[in-house]
Amino acid sequence: MTESCTDRLDALLMHFPVRARMFHAGPICGVASFEAGGEGGQLHLVRAGLLEVVHAAGRPLRINEPTLLLYPRPMARRFVSDRDDPATTTCANLHFEGGAANPIASALPDVVVLPLAGIDGVDHSLSLLLDEAASDNCGRREMIDRLFEVVLIQVLRHLMETGQLESGMLAGLSHPRLRKAMVAMHEQPAERWSLEDLAGVAGMSRSVFASTFHGIVGITPAAYLQAWRIRLAQAALQQGRPLKVIATEVGYGSEAALSRAFKAQCQVSPREWQKRGARAA
Repeated sequence: MTESCTDRLDALLMHFPVRARMFHAGPICGVASFEAGGEGGQLHLVRAGLLEVVHAAGRPLRINEPTLLLYPRPMARRFVSDRDDPATTTCANLHFEGGAANPIASALPDVVVLPLAGIDGVDHSLSLLLDEAASDNCGRREMIDRLFEVVLIQVLRHLMETGQLESGMLAGLSHPRLRKAMVAMHEQPAERWSLEDLAGVAGMSRSVFASTFHGIVGITPAAYLQAWRIRLAQAALQQGRPLKVIATEVGYGSEAALSRAFKAQCQVSPREWQKRGARAA
Protein backbone atom coordinates (compact mmCIF):
# COMPACT_ATOMS: atom_id res chain seq x y z
CA MET A 1 0.00 0.00 0.00
CA THR A 2 1.66 3.25 -1.08
CA GLU A 3 1.52 6.37 1.04
CA SER A 4 -0.93 8.90 -0.34
CA CYS A 5 -0.14 12.57 -0.68
CA THR A 6 -2.52 15.00 0.94
CA ASP A 7 -3.48 17.25 -1.96
CA ARG A 8 -7.16 17.42 -1.08
CA LEU A 9 -8.37 18.60 -4.49
CA ASP A 10 -6.11 16.82 -6.95
CA ALA A 11 -8.06 13.57 -7.41
CA LEU A 12 -11.41 15.34 -7.17
CA LEU A 13 -10.61 17.79 -9.95
CA MET A 14 -8.89 15.16 -12.07
CA HIS A 15 -11.91 12.87 -12.10
CA PHE A 16 -14.60 15.57 -11.86
CA PRO A 17 -13.28 18.75 -13.49
CA VAL A 18 -15.16 22.03 -13.53
CA ARG A 19 -15.35 24.19 -16.66
CA ALA A 20 -16.26 27.87 -16.70
CA ARG A 21 -17.67 30.07 -19.48
CA MET A 22 -18.08 33.82 -19.06
CA PHE A 23 -21.51 35.14 -19.98
CA HIS A 24 -21.51 38.72 -18.70
CA ALA A 25 -19.03 41.52 -17.96
CA GLY A 26 -20.32 44.98 -17.13
CA PRO A 27 -22.99 46.81 -15.13
CA ILE A 28 -26.32 45.30 -14.12
CA CYS A 29 -29.09 47.62 -15.18
CA GLY A 30 -32.13 47.29 -12.94
CA VAL A 31 -33.17 43.69 -12.27
CA ALA A 32 -31.55 40.48 -13.49
CA SER A 33 -33.51 37.25 -12.84
CA PHE A 34 -32.15 33.71 -12.78
CA GLU A 35 -34.33 30.61 -12.97
CA ALA A 36 -34.02 27.40 -10.95
CA GLY A 37 -34.11 25.11 -13.99
CA GLY A 38 -31.27 23.85 -16.13
CA GLU A 39 -27.94 22.36 -15.11
CA GLY A 40 -24.68 23.63 -13.73
CA GLY A 41 -23.91 26.58 -11.53
CA GLN A 42 -22.73 30.16 -11.79
CA LEU A 43 -20.01 32.31 -10.31
CA HIS A 44 -20.49 36.08 -10.02
CA LEU A 45 -17.80 38.61 -9.19
CA VAL A 46 -19.34 41.84 -7.94
CA ARG A 47 -16.54 44.28 -8.70
CA ALA A 48 -18.09 47.56 -7.58
CA GLY A 49 -21.39 49.25 -6.70
CA LEU A 50 -24.42 48.16 -4.70
CA LEU A 51 -26.36 44.97 -5.33
CA GLU A 52 -29.34 43.38 -3.61
CA VAL A 53 -29.61 39.60 -3.99
CA VAL A 54 -33.10 38.19 -3.46
CA HIS A 55 -33.68 34.45 -2.89
CA ALA A 56 -37.00 32.65 -2.49
CA ALA A 57 -36.35 32.18 1.23
CA GLY A 58 -34.55 34.33 3.73
CA ARG A 59 -33.76 38.00 3.86
CA PRO A 60 -32.22 39.73 0.81
CA LEU A 61 -28.44 40.05 0.77
CA ARG A 62 -27.07 43.55 0.38
CA ILE A 63 -23.69 43.57 -1.33
CA ASN A 64 -21.78 46.81 -0.86
CA GLU A 65 -18.16 45.69 -1.34
CA PRO A 66 -16.32 43.57 -3.93
CA THR A 67 -17.78 40.10 -3.38
CA LEU A 68 -17.85 36.63 -4.90
CA LEU A 69 -21.15 34.77 -5.20
CA LEU A 70 -20.96 31.05 -6.00
CA TYR A 71 -24.06 29.02 -6.93
CA PRO A 72 -22.98 25.39 -7.49
CA ARG A 73 -26.49 24.41 -8.61
CA PRO A 74 -29.36 26.23 -10.36
CA MET A 75 -31.21 28.43 -7.87
CA ALA A 76 -33.94 31.00 -8.47
CA ARG A 77 -32.83 34.51 -7.53
CA ARG A 78 -32.95 38.17 -8.50
CA PHE A 79 -30.14 40.68 -8.65
CA VAL A 80 -31.38 44.22 -8.09
CA SER A 81 -28.89 46.93 -8.94
CA ASP A 82 -28.93 50.30 -7.23
CA ARG A 83 -29.74 53.00 -9.81
CA ASP A 84 -27.46 55.56 -8.19
CA ASP A 85 -24.55 53.14 -7.78
CA PRO A 86 -25.11 50.24 -10.22
CA ALA A 87 -23.25 47.02 -9.61
CA THR A 88 -20.53 46.06 -12.05
CA THR A 89 -20.15 42.30 -12.38
CA THR A 90 -18.22 39.63 -14.24
CA CYS A 91 -20.09 36.32 -14.39
CA ALA A 92 -19.51 32.76 -15.61
CA ASN A 93 -21.55 29.62 -16.06
CA LEU A 94 -20.03 26.55 -14.38
CA HIS A 95 -20.21 23.04 -15.79
CA PHE A 96 -19.47 20.40 -13.17
CA GLU A 97 -18.40 17.16 -14.88
CA GLY A 98 -20.83 14.42 -13.92
CA GLY A 99 -23.74 16.79 -13.25
CA ALA A 100 -25.64 15.96 -10.08
CA ALA A 101 -23.12 13.19 -9.31
CA ASN A 102 -20.23 15.65 -9.17
CA PRO A 103 -18.95 15.39 -5.58
CA ILE A 104 -17.71 18.98 -5.46
CA ALA A 105 -21.01 20.52 -6.54
CA SER A 106 -23.04 18.29 -4.23
CA ALA A 107 -20.77 19.10 -1.25
CA LEU A 108 -21.22 22.87 -1.50
CA PRO A 109 -24.09 24.86 0.06
CA ASP A 110 -26.72 26.41 -2.22
CA VAL A 111 -24.88 29.72 -2.24
CA VAL A 112 -21.42 30.83 -1.08
CA VAL A 113 -20.93 34.55 -0.39
CA LEU A 114 -17.36 35.72 0.17
CA PRO A 115 -16.00 39.28 0.28
CA LEU A 116 -13.03 39.29 -2.09
CA ALA A 117 -10.79 40.94 0.49
CA GLY A 118 -11.11 37.86 2.71
CA ILE A 119 -9.96 35.26 0.16
CA ASP A 120 -6.23 34.76 0.61
CA GLY A 121 -4.14 34.68 -2.55
CA VAL A 122 -6.94 35.51 -4.98
CA ASP A 123 -5.83 39.09 -5.72
CA HIS A 124 -3.50 38.27 -8.62
CA SER A 125 -5.98 35.93 -10.35
CA LEU A 126 -8.81 38.45 -10.02
CA SER A 127 -6.68 41.33 -11.23
CA LEU A 128 -5.68 39.40 -14.34
CA LEU A 129 -9.24 38.19 -14.92
CA LEU A 130 -10.73 41.68 -14.66
CA ASP A 131 -8.00 43.18 -16.84
CA GLU A 132 -8.76 40.59 -19.52
CA ALA A 133 -12.51 41.22 -19.22
CA ALA A 134 -11.93 44.91 -19.94
CA SER A 135 -9.58 44.26 -22.86
CA ASP A 136 -9.82 43.14 -26.47
CA ASN A 137 -6.73 40.93 -26.31
CA CYS A 138 -6.34 37.91 -28.58
CA GLY A 139 -7.59 34.80 -26.77
CA ARG A 140 -9.38 36.96 -24.22
CA ARG A 141 -12.41 34.69 -23.84
CA GLU A 142 -10.45 31.50 -23.24
CA MET A 143 -8.13 33.31 -20.84
CA ILE A 144 -11.07 34.60 -18.79
CA ASP A 145 -12.70 31.17 -18.66
CA ARG A 146 -9.52 29.51 -17.40
CA LEU A 147 -9.04 32.26 -14.81
CA PHE A 148 -12.59 31.71 -13.52
CA GLU A 149 -11.64 28.06 -13.02
CA VAL A 150 -8.53 29.13 -11.10
CA VAL A 151 -10.64 31.42 -8.91
CA LEU A 152 -13.06 28.56 -8.17
CA ILE A 153 -10.17 26.35 -7.04
CA GLN A 154 -8.95 29.16 -4.80
CA VAL A 155 -12.44 29.46 -3.31
CA LEU A 156 -12.56 25.72 -2.56
CA ARG A 157 -9.12 25.95 -0.99
CA HIS A 158 -10.24 28.95 1.08
CA LEU A 159 -13.39 27.18 2.33
CA MET A 160 -11.37 24.18 3.46
CA GLU A 161 -8.50 26.10 5.01
CA THR A 162 -10.81 28.39 6.98
CA GLY A 163 -13.14 25.59 8.13
CA GLN A 164 -16.28 27.33 6.90
CA LEU A 165 -18.08 24.08 6.04
CA GLU A 166 -19.37 22.19 9.09
CA SER A 167 -20.34 18.88 7.51
CA GLY A 168 -20.00 16.81 4.36
CA MET A 169 -17.12 15.86 2.11
CA LEU A 170 -15.38 19.25 2.06
CA ALA A 171 -15.67 19.51 5.84
CA GLY A 172 -13.98 16.11 6.09
CA LEU A 173 -11.24 17.32 3.77
CA SER A 174 -10.78 20.30 6.11
CA HIS A 175 -10.03 18.01 9.06
CA PRO A 176 -6.27 17.59 9.63
CA ARG A 177 -6.52 13.81 10.10
CA LEU A 178 -9.64 12.70 8.24
CA ARG A 179 -8.42 14.31 5.06
CA LYS A 180 -5.49 11.89 4.88
CA ALA A 181 -7.84 8.91 4.77
CA MET A 182 -10.22 10.61 2.34
CA VAL A 183 -7.42 11.51 -0.07
CA ALA A 184 -6.19 7.92 0.13
CA MET A 185 -9.65 6.65 -0.88
CA HIS A 186 -9.87 9.23 -3.69
CA GLU A 187 -6.47 8.39 -5.10
CA GLN A 188 -6.50 4.60 -4.59
CA PRO A 189 -10.13 3.49 -4.96
CA ALA A 190 -9.14 -0.04 -6.00
CA GLU A 191 -7.28 -0.63 -2.71
CA ARG A 192 -8.93 -3.06 -0.28
CA TRP A 193 -9.47 -0.44 2.39
CA SER A 194 -10.51 -1.72 5.79
CA LEU A 195 -11.59 0.50 8.66
CA GLU A 196 -8.29 -0.31 10.38
CA ASP A 197 -6.31 0.68 7.27
CA LEU A 198 -8.06 4.02 6.95
CA ALA A 199 -7.75 4.76 10.65
CA GLY A 200 -4.03 4.04 10.38
CA VAL A 201 -3.66 6.44 7.44
CA ALA A 202 -5.46 9.09 9.50
CA GLY A 203 -3.29 8.38 12.54
CA MET A 204 -6.32 7.67 14.73
CA SER A 205 -7.71 4.72 16.63
CA ARG A 206 -10.34 2.66 14.83
CA SER A 207 -13.20 3.79 17.08
CA VAL A 208 -12.24 7.47 17.16
CA PHE A 209 -11.76 7.51 13.39
CA ALA A 210 -15.14 5.88 12.74
CA SER A 211 -17.06 8.20 15.06
CA THR A 212 -15.25 11.35 13.90
CA PHE A 213 -15.71 10.47 10.23
CA HIS A 214 -19.44 9.84 10.66
CA GLY A 215 -19.88 12.95 12.78
CA ILE A 216 -18.25 15.27 10.23
CA VAL A 217 -18.81 13.66 6.83
CA GLY A 218 -22.27 12.34 7.73
CA ILE A 219 -21.84 8.71 6.63
CA THR A 220 -19.57 5.80 7.53
CA PRO A 221 -16.15 5.43 5.87
CA ALA A 222 -17.39 2.28 4.08
CA ALA A 223 -20.42 4.12 2.70
CA TYR A 224 -18.23 7.00 1.58
CA LEU A 225 -15.82 4.66 -0.19
CA GLN A 226 -18.68 2.92 -1.98
CA ALA A 227 -20.20 6.24 -3.05
CA TRP A 228 -16.84 7.43 -4.37
CA ARG A 229 -16.28 4.21 -6.32
CA ILE A 230 -19.75 4.41 -7.85
CA ARG A 231 -19.21 8.03 -8.87
CA LEU A 232 -16.00 6.98 -10.62
CA ALA A 233 -17.88 4.12 -12.29
CA GLN A 234 -20.57 6.54 -13.51
CA ALA A 235 -17.96 8.85 -14.99
CA ALA A 236 -16.31 5.91 -16.76
CA LEU A 237 -19.66 4.66 -18.08
CA GLN A 238 -20.34 8.10 -19.55
CA GLN A 239 -17.06 7.70 -21.43
CA GLY A 240 -18.33 4.39 -22.88
CA ARG A 241 -15.76 2.22 -21.15
CA PRO A 242 -16.41 -1.54 -20.61
CA LEU A 243 -18.01 -2.46 -17.29
CA LYS A 244 -15.52 -5.28 -16.67
CA VAL A 245 -12.58 -2.87 -16.89
CA ILE A 246 -14.33 -0.30 -14.73
CA ALA A 247 -15.00 -2.91 -12.03
CA THR A 248 -11.28 -3.62 -11.64
CA GLU A 249 -10.32 0.06 -11.64
CA VAL A 250 -12.75 1.07 -8.89
CA GLY A 251 -12.08 -1.82 -6.53
CA TYR A 252 -14.62 -4.52 -7.34
CA GLY A 253 -13.43 -7.99 -8.20
CA SER A 254 -15.94 -8.62 -10.94
CA GLU A 255 -18.60 -7.03 -13.11
CA ALA A 256 -21.25 -8.71 -10.97
CA ALA A 257 -19.84 -7.25 -7.74
CA LEU A 258 -19.81 -3.75 -9.23
CA SER A 259 -23.36 -4.19 -10.50
CA ARG A 260 -24.58 -5.17 -7.03
CA ALA A 261 -22.90 -2.19 -5.39
CA PHE A 262 -24.09 0.14 -8.16
CA LYS A 263 -27.70 -0.98 -7.78
CA ALA A 264 -27.51 -0.63 -3.99
CA GLN A 265 -26.24 2.94 -4.43
CA CYS A 266 -28.38 4.08 -7.39
CA GLN A 267 -31.40 1.73 -7.31
CA VAL A 268 -30.73 0.78 -10.95
CA SER A 269 -28.11 -1.38 -12.65
CA PRO A 270 -25.13 0.20 -14.45
CA ARG A 271 -26.62 -0.62 -17.85
CA GLU A 272 -30.02 0.83 -16.91
CA TRP A 273 -28.30 3.96 -15.60
CA GLN A 274 -26.32 4.23 -18.83
CA LYS A 275 -29.48 3.86 -20.95
CA ARG A 276 -31.25 6.58 -18.97
CA GLY A 277 -28.36 8.92 -19.61
CA ALA A 278 -28.43 8.14 -23.32
CA ARG A 279 -32.19 8.86 -23.47
CA ALA A 280 -31.74 12.13 -21.60
CA ALA A 281 -29.07 13.21 -24.08
